[in-house]
Amino acid sequence: MDISQLPLNALRVFEASARHCSFTRAGLELRVTQTAISHQVKALEDVLGVTLFKRLPRGLALTDEGHALLPVLTDAFRRMSATLSQLEEGNFAEILTVGVVGTFAIGWLLPRLGSFKVQHPHVDLRLKTNNNRADMVLDGLDFFLRFGDGAWHGTEAIHLMDAPLSPVCTPGIGAQLHTPADLADFELLRSYRLDEWALWFRAAGLPPPHLRGWMFDSSLTLVEAAARGVGVALVPVAMFSHDIEAGRIMQPFRITAMTGSYWLTRLKSRAETASMKAFRQWLMAEIEEMPG
Repeated sequence: MDISQLPLNALRVFEASARHCSFTRAGLELRVTQTAISHQVKALEDVLGVTLFKRLPRGLALTDEGHALLPVLTDAFRRMSATLSQLEEGNFAEILTVGVVGTFAIGWLLPRLGSFKVQHPHVDLRLKTNNNRADMVLDGLDFFLRFGDGAWHGTEAIHLMDAPLSPVCTPGIGAQLHTPADLADFELLRSYRLDEWALWFRAAGLPPPHLRGWMFDSSLTLVEAAARGVGVALVPVAMFSHDIEAGRIMQPFRITAMTGSYWLTRLKSRAETASMKAFRQWLMAEIEEMPG
């Protein structure tokens, strides 16, 4: 099909409708009526010769064809908008959007970003922090710095560093911990990865205890709770060296457990731009300069 024959406005209407799964909400975003949205989508379906939505009693659902088209359009419209915005401001720069898990952002990336700015002033870096979950297409990410095993469908993953877990707590609690078995007397703060404490206790040569109590969706909040004396947190200690050096928390035992690593990821379908290459090379050079 000749792309020049496709109605650009109808493509924009479909993209908004698919993001919201609603003609009504798409109409509110684009400031047109729900009826106009519906007609535009139907016209696009007629041109393409496919059905993009299943019309349900309580809303819309994308067909397989709709699912295939949505990420392509979302990425294209985002990039057009970003480029036009740069041109209007008279200060064109290469935009690079990087998603990063909050723990890695605070504990490792942010203290080093100044050197990236000095080396690559032409790159307009935009960071999006999250709790390790993001849709790289819908969130418009060029790269995603994430934690895990490196196996994500359709994704190229470059290993950055391991992230061994170890308990941390206040110095006051730490003074009462002489052996790992002493942890039974304290609240063990948990993340939603329920096997972490079990793995650590096995590494310590002890049977995993029955855990209950507070749960957190981020190592950042886990450490903050531990620093306030709520209990003992199991976290990637390398990401909290500043807190340990400042005496807010301490690492009572050197025993660690491995549940994953940090990775630089991008969609295999996403061609690497000049700004992406610059960021990747800078990131790997910074890691190579780390002690050990």
